Amino acid sequence: MKRLIPILFILVSGTLTGQNNLEGIIHNLDSYRIYLLSFYGEKSIIIDSTMADSTGKFRFLIAANRRPGMYRIQWGKEKLIDLIWNKENVSFTTDNRAPYDSLTILSSQENKIYNDFSRTDRINQNRLELLMPIVDLYPIKDSFYHSAAGEMERIQTVQTRLLDSLDKMYPNSYAVRIFKLYQTPFLSVNLTKDERLKFLQQHYFDKVNFNDTSLLNSPAFANKAISYLALYSDNRLPKKQLETEFIKAITVMLSAASVNPDVFKFLLDYLVGGFDKYHFDDVITYIADNFQDPFSCEDQQRKSSLQKKLETFKKISIGKVAPEVEVPDQKNKTIQLSKIQTEYTLLVFWSSDCPHCTDLLPRLKELYDKQKSKRFEIFAVSVDTSRNSWIDFIRKERLNWLNGSDLKGFASKSADDYNIYATPTLFLLDQKKTIISKPITYRETEQALRDQKLIP
Repeated sequence: MKRLIPILFILVSGTLTGQNNLEGIIHNLDSYRIYLLSFYGEKSIIIDSTMADSTGKFRFLIAANRRPGMYRIQWGKEKLIDLIWNKENVSFTTDNRAPYDSLTILSSQENKIYNDFSRTDRINQNRLELLMPIVDLYPIKDSFYHSAAGEMERIQTVQTRLLDSLDKMYPNSYAVRIFKLYQTPFLSVNLTKDERLKFLQQHYFDKVNFNDTSLLNSPAFANKAISYLALYSDNRLPKKQLETEFIKAITVMLSAASVNPDVFKFLLDYLVGGFDKYHFDDVITYIADNFQDPFSCEDQQRKSSLQKKLETFKKISIGKVAPEVEVPDQKNKTIQLSKIQTEYTLLVFWSSDCPHCTDLLPRLKELYDKQKSKRFEIFAVSVDTSRNSWIDFIRKERLNWLNGSDLKGFASKSADDYNIYATPTLFLLDQKKTIISKPITYRETEQALRDQKLIP
């Protein structure tokens, strides 16, 4: 009997302090460590973990001071389910072999609403995707056209009424707020395909509540941003033209989000990170020139990391003089970028533990060694922290160009000055150290060198 007292005390004290249970049973479990993660945008972080018993049963206690939002239950290798927690107990069962397909919500109004509406929405969206080409292509006089057009409008009307009804029934529902954010404008059958696209581009955010900051604790705003960018994306367009289209999209999006500084900053940071990842430099430069972190401060010491990143992007855009790089070489002799005398310089940030780098550098060496007269120098700046790893790779591949590193990793001044958080990152500079190209791949680097007639 004594052993029951601590357990009862935990359950009772959890109730008294306003904690909620998030518990589940995962059948056919092969990994018993279960993790609980919270969201901020599309990013998730581990906030707790526990062990499931032999039946796959586990429980988390969620503190009352936690914000409502999406939470992730994760186990094993990439096995997970996402659930809503909004100040209520959550209970579910699922199967390790198919977590989402076998998910059953036992208790949680929020998750029942979310799952039921998600299923209905998927069916309706699939039907609309099938109907739209018919409405676009069938002759208006054809009776089948009128049937398809009527069905297209009926589905949208039913969907809207269902969401409005849920909103009235559950005014504080987190699930309903997510779906209201995802809701797209009503599309008239009288619009052509091109007119539909223009209408969506102009009215996509008409009913979005950017003041609902609680939705930042879910991927909702990130997903909305991606779906809006998709309206401007066309793989047939050359990169420069695609960047022009994306600039239009972010202008609309960030202007609409500017009513709330928290949501605006989230979207600004999210867009900067995404476009930087794919080296959409014109878009990044446009963002840096036209938008700033609403929480930034003029005091240089207190500026946010986002604002510093935006200001750095301005400094390393094409046409700007590259920031100075000053690092020691293998013999501890200082190398300065500004002192390199060759007609062109290929500045490469890399790391010995980066597979893409260790593949790229030997291929760059082949191009470097093919020079009949030395018109370009390669200055390879490592963001390694291990001197042995750095030196060993240089010796192994016989990298006979300028090699330097302060062995401070991504915390080095040069990495900070060039916004380096992923490798390899390359900059082609002219004799005045002006940035003329920022290639991403080997092929782009080869083409950039060929454009300057530096290789055959």
